[in-house]
Amino acid sequence: MDAVTSQLVMGIIPLVIGIGLIYWISRRKFYRRNAMGAEGFSSFEASVFIRFIERVGKWIAYALIILGVVIIWSYTQMKKEREKKQQEVKIEQSSQ
Repeated sequence: MDAVTSQLVMGIIPLVIGIGLIYWISRRKFYRRNAMGAEGFSSFEASVFIRFIERVGKWIAYALIILGVVIIWSYTQMKKEREKKQQEVKIEQSSQ
């Protein structure tokens, strides 16, 4: 696997993990609600701790999504540079 292809793979992985993490956290929050729409916790401490962990988890997920998008953007730039170099080589070969 060359550097350009590995760049694409390394961009897709954090993007998928970030989206999956947001989905998982939101799903847990949805199923924790009762018929009245209030979240049910076993204690106050559990409520504070779980909400804090979920908030940190969402920030991590957002960071992973941004990282994935930046890496995919750099992949497109590397791909354009590679294609440009290949065109320059073809022009040089045809002129000789």
